[in-house]
Amino acid sequence: MARGLTASLRGVALGVAELPGVRLLARPVYRHLFARDVLPGNAYGGVFASVEAARAGAPASLPTSYDQPQSGELYADRLERVQIVDYPVLFWLSRLFAGDARKLFDLGGNVGTSYFGFRHHLPYPDDLRWLVHDVPAVVAAGRALAEREDGAGKLGFTDSPQDADGCDVLLCSGVLQYLDYSLPQLLQPLRAPPRHVLVNVTPLHPERSFVTLQRVTRRRVGIANCPYRVTALGAFIEEFAAAGYRVVDHWSTTERHMRIPFEPACSVDRYHGFCFRRD
Repeated sequence: MARGLTASLRGVALGVAELPGVRLLARPVYRHLFARDVLPGNAYGGVFASVEAARAGAPASLPTSYDQPQSGELYADRLERVQIVDYPVLFWLSRLFAGDARKLFDLGGNVGTSYFGFRHHLPYPDDLRWLVHDVPAVVAAGRALAEREDGAGKLGFTDSPQDADGCDVLLCSGVLQYLDYSLPQLLQPLRAPPRHVLVNVTPLHPERSFVTLQRVTRRRVGIANCPYRVTALGAFIEEFAAAGYRVVDHWSTTERHMRIPFEPACSVDRYHGFCFRRD
């Protein structure tokens, strides 16, 4: 209850700060607080035309890379459970595993968070191979965890996103916003791109494509100020169509949303998910 009250009060304070008579004074104050890493939660700041511009405009108080030792501990509470936003992916994986899908590439899968969390709700085929790619610090932590906890030996890790070549399913949950490249840019050079792509927990704007900064936190302590990519919904689907993929399913959730203070036109009121198929 206290946390909810604090969030409500913070929302009221930001609303007041964005009133026309207060905005000019409050905006530089917010920038100062963002730079000093004193804002609670995963705060957002600024709107930029590219990842490079966002990185150049980030405060020097924190790194601009997710490749930090603490990143492997961000989702430790999800290793034994799933979230509401995971259920569409569980549904589609159950259907794909019931068919002939046996090789899954988990892009940005942290330490195998989905692999460990889903196993309590989803029967894994005996010959399943679940391969995770993430930044080097997280891959190292994931390999150590898998050695201790993955008795079935189905989980592996790789340093190269190109190892998605030849996989049946590409899973991208909550990761596309952090990449320096778009997913179609990864898929197009592959000789045997995955037939199925599951995208989940992705911020898409109705009209605009832009990059902001997200202050990534662990236990209320800042880890990094990461460029955070938001793509226009229509452009996102068109990029996949150009790479040979069609939309099989599309869902959205208001469980996740994004508000950039002083940039109301760039707010995202829901996050999206898709099942794409290459015929």
